[in-house]
Amino acid sequence: MSNPRPEKVAAVAEVKDKLSASNAAVLTEYRGLDVPAMAALRKSLREAGGEYKVYKNTMVRFAAAELGLEIDDLLTGPTAIAFVSTRPDGSTGDAASISKALRDFAKGNDHLVIKGGLLDDAPLSVEEINALADLPPREQMMAELAGAMESMFQDFAGLLDSKLREFSYAMQELVDKGVLPEGEAPAPAAEEAAAEEAPAEEAAAEEAPAEEAAAEEAPAEDAPVEEAAAEEAAAEEAPAEPEGSEDAEASTDEAAASDAGDDDASEEATDEDAAADAASEDSQTEES
Repeated sequence: MSNPRPEKVAAVAEVKDKLSASNAAVLTEYRGLDVPAMAALRKSLREAGGEYKVYKNTMVRFAAAELGLEIDDLLTGPTAIAFVSTRPDGSTGDAASISKALRDFAKGNDHLVIKGGLLDDAPLSVEEINALADLPPREQMMAELAGAMESMFQDFAGLLDSKLREFSYAMQELVDKGVLPEGEAPAPAAEEAAAEEAPAEEAAAEEAPAEEAAAEEAPAEDAPVEEAAAEEAAAEEAPAEPEGSEDAEASTDEAAASDAGDDDASEEATDEDAAADAASEDSQTEES
């Protein structure tokens, strides 16, 4: 186009942006659709996650040429394009959902004609669009895929468990026949849980007496320490004896011994005096 008008440039840019942003687009011919029918079609496509726009073929042709898309054979007659967009709840639509919405509307209105489309820049025929319409919605497909994968993993886990049990029983049978030593056979699957729980229970039983013994020994070990501390404290609190106390006690003992000797001597002297007096009295008696 030489010296294109600004509105045409804007229209081409809009078509380019929508074709680039959408992973799928379906081109239709809407000749004969009245305004209420167009409103109903736009509403059904919006609920399916699509957007319905009417463009001139020339603008679409320029936009497709700039993007390298070959859709010239579809640009005949009045053209409206259904782009994959978002649903009212914010979720993203898909090619299957907009293809189904267009096909269902076309069944009740012959004026809507599906001409073809694009899926990831690859051309789509009318037959392929109808095949997409037969597919379940994206959410349903994802849920079915997740369910199939979960079922597959469950089957694999069951098969693996079954094989392990068969191997365990086969090894135990070899041990029973004496082919293998008893220690080399794995425990059957039914006994594995008990075999795993037994060591834990034995360890708990062994730890309990050890803890009780430690609790009983702890006071016995602490008692001598407390007694020694009490003796040291008593020794520190006892008053110290004054220097020379032993000499004073020895002097006192000597003095007591000296006093005892003096008393004995005085008693002997008294006895001698008493004997002398008795003798003198006897002599006086004899003389008289």
